Parts: sequence; structure tokens; C-alpha cells
Amino acid sequence: MSCQYMAAFGSSLLRSSITFGVLSPLKRPNSIPLFQSSFQHPVRQCARRAMSRVSATHDEEAAARAVATEANSGAPTIFDKIISKKIPSTIVYEDEKVLAFRDINPQAPVHVLVIPKLRDGLTELGKAEPRHEDILGHLLHASKIVAEKEGIVDGFRVVINSGATACQSVYHLHLHVLGGRQMKWPPG
Repeated sequence: MSCQYMAAFGSSLLRSSITFGVLSPLKRPNSIPLFQSSFQHPVRQCARRAMSRVSATHDEEAAARAVATEANSGAPTIFDKIISKKIPSTIVYEDEKVLAFRDINPQAPVHVLVIPKLRDGLTELGKAEPRHEDILGHLLHASKIVAEKEGIVDGFRVVINSGATACQSVYHLHLHVLGGRQMKWPPG
């Protein structure tokens, strides 16, 4: 039985487990654990995974909101420091306009970030202006080049998070090139 099916099947169990913190093994009336071996009930496994996803998602959302408050300060971002080589990175592709490097927290076997070398007010896609059309097109083309170099051109995803509600964590426009595994839909 798939975890998704069991999560739907046991949604009331999951809700009550989250609400009341009841994720310990079931107890018999005489306090002997129902599961003596290392076997864990599949619905419980899914509930634990869901709890960790809820916690990680909450942390990610909180971090994105915190970073957004200083998004337009003009201060150098971590990406500016990577461009200037003050912070090391594994570069996959570089030309005069863009830099592509491996993400330090990959979400797929291939996870490369593609960024413009010059921010020029392009902190997020939602701030794009007509003057940014050339660099936006160049970023997409560079993403295709990265996919070719990484051997995933037959199937990859390009993700752009724009703003705090999309969990953007660095306010320097960047594209995530993801591949090397089957992608799921919907993505978020």
C-alpha cells in the first residue's frame, strides 16, 4: 500500500496524532507494546514522515518570511559572494552573463542553480521589468545547456521561486534545474 494512499486512508488518525501528539506504538491494556519487533505500522510510518515534512515546511516558510524583510536592502547575497569567488561552489556552467553551480541542499540527483551575474534589481521574478527580457531568456537557455551537460535533457524541471509565499530564500533571481529522477505533479 502506498504512503500516499495510507496517508489519505489514515488522515483522521494523522490529524488526531498531530493534534494530540500520539505517535508512540500502540499499547495493550497491560502496557506491553503491540509491536515487539522493529516492524512499524505503515500508517504510523506515513504519519511520522508527514510530521517531519510539516515541521520542515514550517521552518522553510518561516525562514523565507524572515529573509524577505531584507530582500531589497541591496546588501550582497550569498550568490554575489559565489560570483566573486569569495564562497566556493561547484560550477557546472559559466559565461559572461550567468553562473550555474550545484545546490548545496539538492532536492534531486541533479540540482543546479542558474543565476545572472549582474543582479540589476532582479531580486525575484516578480520584480522583472522589460529591460530584463534578454537576461531572462539567457537564463532559460543556460538552463537547457546545464541539462545537456548533466545528461538530463530528456527530462528536467526548471523552478523559480518568487517571493516569500513561494519560499524564495535568496533575493537574487535564480533558477533551479532539477532532474535525474521522476518528477511528481503537482510540484508544490
